[in-house]
Amino acid sequence: QVQLVESGGGLVQAGGSLRLSCAASGSTFSAYKMGWFRQTPGKERDILAGISWSGGRTYYLDSVKGRFTISTGNANNTVYLQMNSLKPEDTAVYYCAATPSGSSWDSPRYWGQGTQVTVSS
Repeated sequence: QVQLVESGGGLVQAGGSLRLSCAASGSTFSAYKMGWFRQTPGKERDILAGISWSGGRTYYLDSVKGRFTISTGNANNTVYLQMNSLKPEDTAVYYCAATPSGSSWDSPRYWGQGTQVTVSS
């Protein structure tokens, strides 16, 4: 079992920045690669970025490249998503997820509870 707890969401003006955090725990979390997803009402949950715990492998959705950065704080088992130049269309519930290392980035096994990000125009 892997437990994931997100934090850092909130309300921000367009052009602003937020950093989301995801604290991972459990006996086997190091066997997973981590990702951030987001979901808006009526739409599927889409992967935005992914990273291995070593940081050696990363993935980004094209639409967030250059604006979002995923990173790990291995000393505290935390994954971060730094979001810059936020746009109103980035408004969504953001989820942290853990995916088995051998699976595709968009096939997570464990999810966090989600954190709301709202970008005002």
